[in-house]
Amino acid sequence: MQNVSIASEPTRVETGAGVAASYTKVSKTFGVTQALTDITLKVKTGTIHALVGENGAGKSTALGVLAGRVAASSGDVEVFGQPLPSERPRESRRLGIAAIYQELTIAPDLSAEANVFIGQPISRFGVLSSQQMRSRYEELCAQLGVPSVPSSIPAGRLSIADQQLLEIMRAMASDARLILFDEPTASLGEAERRALLDLLRRMRAEGRTIVFVSHNLDEVLEVADEVTVFRNGHLVITTPRSAVTKNDVIRSMLGDKADQRLLRGLEDEALPVSHSGSAANSPVGEPLLRIEHLFLPGALEDISLEIRAGEILGLGGLVGCGRTSVLRSLAGLEPRATGRLWIDGQEHPWPRTVRRALALGIALAPEDRKTQGLVLELSAETNVAMSDLRRVSRGGWISKSRLRSAARDAVIPFGFNPDRVAELPARLSGGNQQKLLLARWKYAEPRILLADEPTRGIDIGAKQDVLGALREMSERGLAVILVSSELEELVATCDRVDVLSEGRLSGRLNRTTDDLTVSAILEKAFSS
Repeated sequence: MQNVSIASEPTRVETGAGVAASYTKVSKTFGVTQALTDITLKVKTGTIHALVGENGAGKSTALGVLAGRVAASSGDVEVFGQPLPSERPRESRRLGIAAIYQELTIAPDLSAEANVFIGQPISRFGVLSSQQMRSRYEELCAQLGVPSVPSSIPAGRLSIADQQLLEIMRAMASDARLILFDEPTASLGEAERRALLDLLRRMRAEGRTIVFVSHNLDEVLEVADEVTVFRNGHLVITTPRSAVTKNDVIRSMLGDKADQRLLRGLEDEALPVSHSGSAANSPVGEPLLRIEHLFLPGALEDISLEIRAGEILGLGGLVGCGRTSVLRSLAGLEPRATGRLWIDGQEHPWPRTVRRALALGIALAPEDRKTQGLVLELSAETNVAMSDLRRVSRGGWISKSRLRSAARDAVIPFGFNPDRVAELPARLSGGNQQKLLLARWKYAEPRILLADEPTRGIDIGAKQDVLGALREMSERGLAVILVSSELEELVATCDRVDVLSEGRLSGRLNRTTDDLTVSAILEKAFSS
């Protein structure tokens, strides 16, 4: 085993001037879908290069080709002047490439520290050095501004945001000259996001090259040196950051769809929703759902909340504050959770299984759509209808025509192309996967929908589709509890926001009586 030295300060990586990576007429097809068409692109050494576009535009596929994870159907790719072998990630790593994907590659039974050093352990004279790895791990945590996780805690018990930080630390621990990020800040809170953007700048100063995919145009325009826009599998434009505005980028992303009304909404970070809970139209009467004294060992303490039919209640706070734990407890996924629960004023035993929660009308759209939400080996239409296959069956047999019709009706409000319901979710973009998951619960018609980070890793247009559809569902009587790390989404979408801090309720904000703003949410999040 090769010895690895550790330096207390990062050393400058000598990559030389010129081109770190180049694509020449690269195309990629998945079945009948043309994901990339004749892409020609050069990424300069020692720069931060952003790839942007709507979901399904081709940017993540382009990143996968560069990582050696996806084989191009035609064309050539070079890294630091050397041809890049197709579908050989190990060879990509040998050439100095590290990749961090939206689909996490965490080993759930290993500790956080062990996950950081998978494939790149630190040793002395052929013997693993636990002390040096722990020291380097704590150093990486300090660089990101996050606390280190004890070695006794398996990584699988961490939040999605914390698991993503481990992926980032793994890339930092390598000697990679070219680091690829696919939506690196999608699961991070504001503090972690700022720390990561600062880290990208430090990597650039060391001479490393960064290529990252992001739907957050503000962070793209803040840190990128160059921006490449994809649309429908084509490269639309590559331009220095200094030469474009946010308006320009949106126009390039949306093409003919970029009318002035949509542009104004996107630039202002506004969302096309109407607040049923505003002014005189606030829902009145008994709460549809009320919980008191919710307790989950190590995560939640004495949480109480209520929501009426037709409301969207936001749960705000920093990463790790307990928001997801509240949703999981309500959905029957935390058997150790205790508390009191009322539906329509009638008390029920706390749900300790998913089946019991569903029987009470409570459904969860989880944050990790790939491993906890969708069955990737089944068709999109089956994923939509699987919550109640009896509705699309005749005599105990599933009716293909009923299945397809029901799925098409469910996906349309979310902006999902109904002609794609026969496809496998694994072939869909992240945004379309999220729309599919929410369409399942529109089809199932629960009374209370728990939406955990429903816009994580999807583009601005898809965010409008998803949040607008949630508002429409609430106006038809659904009660929605929404968790989002994008506090602007809570401000734009929710009737009320309950703020959590370290597993406790730290404040409440009501649109009709309070100043419901991002700063107000953050003030209450830091108040405990």
